[in-house]
Amino acid sequence: MMEDIATAFPAVKILRNEPLAHYTHTKTGGPADYLAFPTNVQETKSLLAYAKQEKLPVTVVGNASNLIVRDGGIRGLVMILTEMKKITSTGQTVTAEAGASLIKTTQVAQSHALSGFEFAAGIPGSVGGAVFMNAGAYGGEISEVALSAEVLTPAGEIRTLTNEELDFGYRHSSIQDYHDIVLSATFTLTPGDGVAIQAKMDDLNARRAAKQPLDLPSCGSVFKRPEGHYTGQLIQEAGLQGLKWGGAQVSTKHAGFIVNIDHATATDYLELIHHIQEVILKEDNVHLETEVRIIGEKPTTAN
Repeated sequence: MMEDIATAFPAVKILRNEPLAHYTHTKTGGPADYLAFPTNVQETKSLLAYAKQEKLPVTVVGNASNLIVRDGGIRGLVMILTEMKKITSTGQTVTAEAGASLIKTTQVAQSHALSGFEFAAGIPGSVGGAVFMNAGAYGGEISEVALSAEVLTPAGEIRTLTNEELDFGYRHSSIQDYHDIVLSATFTLTPGDGVAIQAKMDDLNARRAAKQPLDLPSCGSVFKRPEGHYTGQLIQEAGLQGLKWGGAQVSTKHAGFIVNIDHATATDYLELIHHIQEVILKEDNVHLETEVRIIGEKPTTAN
């Protein structure tokens, strides 16, 4: 199969049995059978059509920041869209391809004195991932600035979805329901003062650096915020902050994060997540739902 797919797409970088730990922000994750890096919409569309023809399952990721890939890896074709990263601005809109850094997209908005995107100045995800999960921080969410998104449907059709059609909710969009692939997104912003916009971005980034363990590998905020509670506070009060599980640890800086301190595996992460959920349910009768996306196969155990 590798020879066939490589022959079919000579211009696309395609790797076989590539450890996804090389790409995830946790530095964990098993291998992808085939890992492709399309650089444009046509390559993405053609790869999807090829995989459908060959009956290969397809998984698409952005820059793998809010993601855990199980240690068994991912079967079929994985596409990482980080080579699709063009960002343009026209009038009061900014359009970015799915693999563009969300941080760089906010910087382009600032350079055009466009306000409304400051909340995302430190979110380490891609534009596609941000739309997929309606990323948010410091009181702002993608849903508030997204005008539309261009998507590739599982049937191979390119569609433009409006904000309403994206059906945004808390860490949710219709992309999750219909398994579309985000190709690009357009954001509507408000004219402002570039200096003031930069000052707000700097302030939010300083607050983020002071509170979050940015110096260690992590998958970002692990759990969604349960109604009426703060996740980090629940974990702290349960005495779980600093708990080590294999090479993973509940961050001593922010209990809502799990960091890789010593060659952690995805299994370490997942077992620690499950343990935290069990303890908080028992002690507080609160179910912590994961915000991080968890994909891939469980590792096979040797007999």
